[in-house]
Amino acid sequence: MTDPVAELHPEEMRPPRRWRVDTSPLRTSRNFRLLWSSGLVTYLGSITTYVALPFQIKELTGSLTLAGLLSAAELVPLIVFGLYGGALADAVDRRRMVVGCELAMLLLAGVLSVNALLPEPHVWPLFVIAGLFATADALQRPSLDAMMAKVVRHDQMAAASALASIRYEFGAILGPALAGLLLTVGDTWMAYGFDVVTYVGSLLILVRVSHVSVPAEGDVASLRGITEGLRYAWGRKDLLGTYAVDVLAMVFGMTTAIFPFVATTLDAPWAVGLLFAAPSVGSLLVSATSGWTAHVHRHGLAIGIAAASFGAAMVGVGVAPNIWVALVALSVAGGADMVSAIFRSTVWNQTIPDELRGRLAGVELLSYSTGPVLGNARAGLIAAGTSVRFAIISGGLLCLVATATATACMRQFRTYDDRRNPHAVEQRRARGAAAPS
Repeated sequence: MTDPVAELHPEEMRPPRRWRVDTSPLRTSRNFRLLWSSGLVTYLGSITTYVALPFQIKELTGSLTLAGLLSAAELVPLIVFGLYGGALADAVDRRRMVVGCELAMLLLAGVLSVNALLPEPHVWPLFVIAGLFATADALQRPSLDAMMAKVVRHDQMAAASALASIRYEFGAILGPALAGLLLTVGDTWMAYGFDVVTYVGSLLILVRVSHVSVPAEGDVASLRGITEGLRYAWGRKDLLGTYAVDVLAMVFGMTTAIFPFVATTLDAPWAVGLLFAAPSVGSLLVSATSGWTAHVHRHGLAIGIAAASFGAAMVGVGVAPNIWVALVALSVAGGADMVSAIFRSTVWNQTIPDELRGRLAGVELLSYSTGPVLGNARAGLIAAGTSVRFAIISGGLLCLVATATATACMRQFRTYDDRRNPHAVEQRRARGAAAPS
């Protein structure tokens, strides 16, 4: 019986090749190696600042409300500048855009370090810098994502996505532990200072990336250009499905904001850090065994199944009788989310024309950044009105039902096959098999 998601060739059935991570993008593309290495270094430092900011607010004010408002300071810049950053990515040199934003973030981390070294550090710069960090990230990310198709072969997109995920999950697991060590042994300035050092290292790598040109498109860095990108996304129902399913999964299934309360509910207040790390462990395991993803062609169906599985796993978290069952369920949820992320990224990279790639990367940034924020708000409000378990269980069930229903209703998304999809076929012909560098 044929696998409804993947069709395998006999020579691809060997277990080592099928299950081990495919490192071919690292071997065949110098620019990908440089971008991957730069991202690994800078993300590790960024995580330490991500942990240090709310920690310093707690130390200075003792206010949980102010610590929670950091997300609000970051959300508006992400929404506003994500779309504009996408338009810029289609109008300017993407490499220069990435390097310029990296330099800006280095300076911002330096300001945080200086503020932390003051005899009486100020609170207001923390909110301003958090907003500016979100602005720089929103401007940089579309250019960075848009460069992928220019440096990786079309048939290596799934492997490149998995490798990028390994980089992020490595940082998500090691970064908080390192931040905790720096904050415990030293002070907040050490965490910020470490971030400064990683930005310097990242810049030294980024300046070695070859020039990545974009076609001349006139004044696309404008409202007209942004509207054109949004119109293209709306017209591609297969592409629209990747955004919709991800947003639904995050809005209903995301619950990280109440993890400290989950630990208390399960009589394990010592396990808060483990709860935050567990999804990344599952994601890392999927990424490290992601060779099989290259043999999957029904990407839309795979995304839908993974998103529904994420919801089911979150139900498992809600009904868990103890912390260990909850950690296992969270690891499964993280793995399911990573499967969805790999195939979403593959669809985006394999089908979007280069002249629109930046603007569509801006749309992607909105889809995967606003969902978690709204999901955490939902979880907190539901938990406050009912209970922690009800908030998680109801969210998981809604995630499962909503993503399964959306997948069933969106035919072009559900039946997407990269071997026959006209957009994928067109881009495969346009790019050829060889990577530019």
